[in-house]
Amino acid sequence: MIRKYKVTFFVFFLLFLFSLQLVDAKRNPKQDLNGKIITIDPGHGGRDSGTTYGKIYEKDLNLEISKKLKTVLEEAGATVYMIRKGDSDLSSKWDKAKKRGDLYRRILKIQENKSDLYLSIHINYHYYSSVRGAEVLYHPINPNNLVLAESIMNEFKNDLKTDRKVIKTNLYLYSNTRVPGVLIECGFLSNPNERYLLQKESYQEKLAQSITNGVENYFKEIER
Repeated sequence: MIRKYKVTFFVFFLLFLFSLQLVDAKRNPKQDLNGKIITIDPGHGGRDSGTTYGKIYEKDLNLEISKKLKTVLEEAGATVYMIRKGDSDLSSKWDKAKKRGDLYRRILKIQENKSDLYLSIHINYHYYSSVRGAEVLYHPINPNNLVLAESIMNEFKNDLKTDRKVIKTNLYLYSNTRVPGVLIECGFLSNPNERYLLQKESYQEKLAQSITNGVENYFKEIER
């Protein structure tokens, strides 16, 4: 009888330990980005609204998507810095060319953060409203930029069903930043369906998860 109670107690004890492990697993999901430093650059801000549609400003959507991305990246274990946290740019009153000054200081921030990579978040616009799809642009100043661009683009194709491709760019920020990084165009504000989706929190979170998955695959690829 005593032995029966011991066996029963032991079984319940094992079940208790197993339940604790499940709870711990939920609280501490797999963290593939432990030790990685990532800088998010929400495009535009302040006097620079980016592309617009009525009262919808690219700079605001860039920031909201970036905040969602920061949360998901941190849940994956990364240390994340935001170049801007509000509606502001990085230009100085002493800058003769405000836009160039803003971009130059963004580059400095990426370097100061000792970033393993940076992600520049933007939204596209096209003359034809039928054009749609998230896409990734890169500059070959760093050979890993193409690897990162393709890793994120593959996730976009799987998750967002975009048929767009990786594009090479010569824009100032990307051609002057040696830290690995890419320009992410999250969709087209000119497209009615994407304009609707880009304002939805659920879609912003979906974008954030796709980008994070791409970043995780990128690190696996270059470390391999």
